[in-house]
Amino acid sequence: MSRRRVTYSRNFTLSLSRTCRCYCKYCAFATHLPHLYAPDEVERMLDDAARRGVKELLVLTGEQPEVNAEVARRLAEFGHEDFTSYVAWACERALERGMLPHTNIGVISRGDLLRLRQVTASQGLMLESINPDLVVHQGSPTKHPELRLETIRLAGELKIPFTSGILVGIGETPEERVEALEALAELHREYGHLQEVILQNFVPHPRYYGAEPAEIAEEAQRTGAEGEPAPMPKWATPITLEDMRVLVRECRRLMPDVGIQIPPNLSDWWLPLVEEGATDLGGLSANGDHISPEHPFPSPHKMRKLLAPRGYALTERLCVYPQYINAEWLEQGVLDVIKARYWSFIPRRGSGRREERPIRRDLVPAAIAKGREGIELSPEELTALFAETRPEAIEDLRQAADELRAELAGDTVTFVVNRNINISNICTVGCAFCGFGQGRRSPDAYEHSEEEFVRRVEEAVEFGATELCMQSGIHPDWTIEDYERWLRLAKEVAPRLHLHAYSPMEIDHLAGERPLAEVFARLRAAGLGSVPGTAAEVLHDGVRERISPNKLPVRRWVEVIEAAHRSGLRSTATVMFGHVEEPWELAEHMRIVRGIQERTGGFTEFVPLSFIPYHTLLGRTHGIEEISPEENLKHTAVFRLALGKTVRNLQASWVKMGLEAATEALRWGVNDLGGTLMEESISRMAGSYHGTMLTPEQLVAAAHAAGRPAAERTTLYEIRRRYELPAASAARAS
Repeated sequence: MSRRRVTYSRNFTLSLSRTCRCYCKYCAFATHLPHLYAPDEVERMLDDAARRGVKELLVLTGEQPEVNAEVARRLAEFGHEDFTSYVAWACERALERGMLPHTNIGVISRGDLLRLRQVTASQGLMLESINPDLVVHQGSPTKHPELRLETIRLAGELKIPFTSGILVGIGETPEERVEALEALAELHREYGHLQEVILQNFVPHPRYYGAEPAEIAEEAQRTGAEGEPAPMPKWATPITLEDMRVLVRECRRLMPDVGIQIPPNLSDWWLPLVEEGATDLGGLSANGDHISPEHPFPSPHKMRKLLAPRGYALTERLCVYPQYINAEWLEQGVLDVIKARYWSFIPRRGSGRREERPIRRDLVPAAIAKGREGIELSPEELTALFAETRPEAIEDLRQAADELRAELAGDTVTFVVNRNINISNICTVGCAFCGFGQGRRSPDAYEHSEEEFVRRVEEAVEFGATELCMQSGIHPDWTIEDYERWLRLAKEVAPRLHLHAYSPMEIDHLAGERPLAEVFARLRAAGLGSVPGTAAEVLHDGVRERISPNKLPVRRWVEVIEAAHRSGLRSTATVMFGHVEEPWELAEHMRIVRGIQERTGGFTEFVPLSFIPYHTLLGRTHGIEEISPEENLKHTAVFRLALGKTVRNLQASWVKMGLEAATEALRWGVNDLGGTLMEESISRMAGSYHGTMLTPEQLVAAAHAAGRPAAERTTLYEIRRRYELPAASAARAS
């Protein structure tokens, strides 16, 4: 699962000084003339970067530029005793603008690393090679591997999230490449600070005498024009795709927890290397590649189009990887910027990501006991349960939820034979969590004809379905008459099918100014049998504004659902969790759902839907990882206790969490496995990899594997057919 996500950083490069003490023969970036941007130039570039919406400032420099007397004089004129002081000043200015600095300024001392740690989210230094005698490094004292390894080691001591890597093809042998990776792996085993390793193939560059590489890079990035290839020097080593594949495999073997970065602008082989196991495409600088200025980065859109058919989702990350976003690895000033601007990238640790609200862990034991008895839990108690991380408390949660399930629903695991038909994905809402909805002009937009719709209904009947679930995007041209037409057509083809159709968002759209009582009367007359309680997401307007500002507010969702119940229609209730919501916001959702059920009794079931991030805007740009199976199960148990005895049925969505996890959920308060679906476009287009159809036999087998009898039900939970446990399974279960 982890390899489905390929990351990149949206950054801006600040080449603060190209003056360098080294004479590397492959470098077209460095100069031995004085080069240093003045403070007003830096401020202008940072303002430009902020306007472009980048998250990372890459500070890239020559090594020890102050060895040049003119650079040293200018630094003093700017009020800085040394170059590191000036770098730190630039980083402070970036933080003020909401950008996270990543510095790569060469071999530096422990003290300099520590100074930069105060104002950076991460730092980096390429090891380049383990061979101290390479021709290309003659005259470059700070390129000695021992010096570079010492800097990398010091960064580990200081707990600095760090990036390193090797240059491939600069005269080293294949064995030396692996030795270099082994040296990095040894340091990482000791300190755990390497977040990624770059495998960068050497590409020859022309010399840029009298020119500014930053300007060449900016122009190349703007136009997409590649420069003429330069001839390979005699000291270079030819590199093949197989050579790079070997290195990816070695990285995975030596450092399985470290990201593997492949620069996508230096070769055409980044895609096969992703399939080999590379996980990252680096910083796609908005102003180009200053080291290889005539090689523009491909656009994220282009790379996403190439990755998606192979099952990979391209996702933004910060320059600091998620596991390092905490007070142990980052200074408070840097953490404050992340919390204010990029809080969704902070991994879930139970107490929320934007602010540290107090979690009353002392409430948990009593809350579990109250929930088990069906007593309503307070917002503080629910918040504590959703935030719980202690294994022993989570096991208590599981047992209580399972006992409550047994009391309310017995041991039988139910499912419905149904088909989903998503008639159109044309949608005007633009939810950030959705990979399904498309604009009318999108090449991926579709709208079924009546003939196609009829064919799918007939297939459902042939399959033995008793339910047809119909949901679509919010189509700008559809009126209530269109929605009635689809219902009547389904009933003409299959009069006995139960029509479970139209989310509250669709109802709100088709209603217009009509009273909801009139709307539901018309839809019932056309054949509507029940309403899916989707479009709920999280019933907290703050969450809804963050993930879908155009979606109907909480008040309207409640109004539509209660109107459906008053009209005699039953509905489901849902929650979509595992994205930007926080424990107290989930607590509010459950308070609202339980309140509706106590007023109307109209919910047939509660369906938790874990967020699938892979092909959604929210997943691509907010760094949100798929919720872990363990967290998913814990939340499932809390949902059962939050509902108490008000909602009998709790469903596990196998299309969201997978059949294996859904089967395990039968021990966490679940009594229903949902439907066979036959076709499920919404989760699939968000990147679900759990399939779009199961047979009744597979669902029965899942129930039996959990030691429970199974039964096919109708939409409204009437039992149609029972599947008792085989004798051997029943004996094991007892």
